[in-house]
Amino acid sequence: MDEVLLRSLAPSVLGILVRRGADFAAAEDAVQDALVEAVRVWPADPPRDPKGWLVTVAWRRFLDGARADAARRRREDRVEEEPEPGPASAVDDTLQLYFLCAHPSLTPSSAVALTLRAVGGLTTRQIAQAYLVPEATMAQRISRAKRTVSGVRFDRPGDVATVLRVLYLVFNEGYSGDVDLAAEAIRLTRQLAEAIDHPEVAGLLALMLLHHARRGTRTASDGSLVPLAEQDRGRWDTGLIAEGVGILQAALGRDRLGEFQAQAAIAALHADAPSAEETDRVQIVEWYDELARLTESPVVRLNRAVAVGEADGPRAGLAALGELDGSLPRHTAVAAYLHERDGDLETAARLYAEAAHQAPNLAERDHLVRQAARLNSRRSD
Repeated sequence: MDEVLLRSLAPSVLGILVRRGADFAAAEDAVQDALVEAVRVWPADPPRDPKGWLVTVAWRRFLDGARADAARRRREDRVEEEPEPGPASAVDDTLQLYFLCAHPSLTPSSAVALTLRAVGGLTTRQIAQAYLVPEATMAQRISRAKRTVSGVRFDRPGDVATVLRVLYLVFNEGYSGDVDLAAEAIRLTRQLAEAIDHPEVAGLLALMLLHHARRGTRTASDGSLVPLAEQDRGRWDTGLIAEGVGILQAALGRDRLGEFQAQAAIAALHADAPSAEETDRVQIVEWYDELARLTESPVVRLNRAVAVGEADGPRAGLAALGELDGSLPRHTAVAAYLHERDGDLETAARLYAEAAHQAPNLAERDHLVRQAARLNSRRSD
């Protein structure tokens, strides 16, 4: 069973059902039923046209649900017949579906959560972790969003900024999580860049390409994380780096700076440096200053503290870190890193161990445990 194929077809099938008149929540349920049926049937009897098969089965499941629900009988009366089995349209509805989920009737946070669940394929738990909220809270938020967009058509465009944020979150989940969605996020962002002449769309595409260029070096053969400074730069994809830098330069030339362009500029400075030691740390701090001004994000300020520590020394980094809330995610890990650079190995080892208990995923936890063990070993020598 090709689960990747099913995942790639699901958004398009969902978009077709919505355009045929199904409300969003019922359409999503019908598509999920069709995917379950495909898992059961396809291994023994694979269809000639997988997408057409899914559309037909999902539409039938939707109609079955409509007939069983008295509140939906008016919609049932408008349905004259089921779509005929056969090849479905080759048009990719996924990007349209992103804009539906970014509908103006939704708050930005609800729009992002709904899109990650319905289009990105993430679980409610994964989305809750990304938002740092309980899973039950996120489930309620997604349910409310589904009810809000039920019956909405594609004639009211969503917010581009929200779509960009969704695409970036999907990319990040695919880049570091247990669902590989990074390539799909890049593909959709390329489509959006072709359809919309917007410097922030270009900035996001550049940022994705620059990060994706070093994807193969971010983990070792045993699955452990490899910090940026220790990655094998000879294995970075220079073609993607060149493309990303070119797209970024064109976007910056339009003098309409946004947060994704600023993030891409930071990534480009890392990617352009022949070695970690030759990275332009001062310019990176300047770009973090711009990014902090644009976003007012405490996470940006946390990353800025790391950059300040590398540009101006660990004491300056610790001073910048001291201005932030200690409960901020990864605050303890950053403190450990800066204390190590300042030579305080005992404090650093203790903080690495504390940070391991707070880590959001297993790979990061194991990395922090190794850092603590490494420093404790050095201290005992």
